[in-house]
Amino acid sequence: MAKVNLEFVLIIEGNWRCMKHLGLFIKAILIFAYLAGSGSEPVNPYPAESPLATTIVKHSYYTLAYSEENEQALWVYYRLTPDFITGTVKRNDNFRPDPAVRTGSATLADYKNSGYDRGHLCPAADMKLNAMAMSETFYMSNMSPQVPGFNRGIWSQVEDQVRKWVLAYDSLYIVTGPVFRDNLGAIGQNKVTVPGYYYKVIYSPGKKEMIGLVLPNKASTETIERFVVPVDSIEVLTGIDFFPELPDRIENDLEKDVDIPGSIDTGSANTLASGQETASQKQKPSSMQCKGIAKSTGKRCRTMTTNPNGYCNMHQPQATHSQKGKI
Repeated sequence: MAKVNLEFVLIIEGNWRCMKHLGLFIKAILIFAYLAGSGSEPVNPYPAESPLATTIVKHSYYTLAYSEENEQALWVYYRLTPDFITGTVKRNDNFRPDPAVRTGSATLADYKNSGYDRGHLCPAADMKLNAMAMSETFYMSNMSPQVPGFNRGIWSQVEDQVRKWVLAYDSLYIVTGPVFRDNLGAIGQNKVTVPGYYYKVIYSPGKKEMIGLVLPNKASTETIERFVVPVDSIEVLTGIDFFPELPDRIENDLEKDVDIPGSIDTGSANTLASGQETASQKQKPSSMQCKGIAKSTGKRCRTMTTNPNGYCNMHQPQATHSQKGKI
């Protein structure tokens, strides 16, 4: 995994004091209607609480919380089913300001000659269902400044993997957004913040499985698996309570674990349904439970890692400290 500084690790681990340095503490709560044991799926998310200077925009096929301060969405939420990705609608590149943002969204001019891509939060390839769904993904409120090598590389691989997952899982709920930490500056007349990181949280109501990822806004040759983190650590990092309407026991169990089902190939983003191993998978070393201690719980980290030293990427600073203590 790309190197993450110690302060960022402390934030993920639960050091709330560090969150003051974010400049924005997000208290958005996504509400999902969920009936325990009924088989119903969460629908119609809406924030019970929203941060200051945030506009909630509900488009036909996704909902977002827009930050005027950062000129982009704090989160984008949508439900993904196979028919959305197997549609025949072509990408139209109709980038334009979002008229639903009352304060005005970022513009094309903000990104022009900036050196950054207009990175989709809700991908165009996830909205091939019809012309309206495709067109809505090109509102500038759905864009965030991404390093070209990131947007066209590891971020694109994550998006591709999600589409493969939905073919096997049938229905997924997805929340995606920026992490305003170690920002890379701002672009354009509207001062669009260039985030230091991005997160993605994916929930399968059918399988009752959840997975979270945090990726730095930079090109990477790492596998997707290296960016998987517990969802509750993303909640600490962003201040967003994901899936609060799930029964507490289910929500807590799902969010505290790094849930990578054996049938999901997060390492190389191969087709989920194929069940075939690649040569690189067969050669992958066996995983073990991280030796690190989570500061949020005081207990051993539950993340599985293949790192030779036995510490996951988040807890590498603990590995370094342990080595220094040895004679």
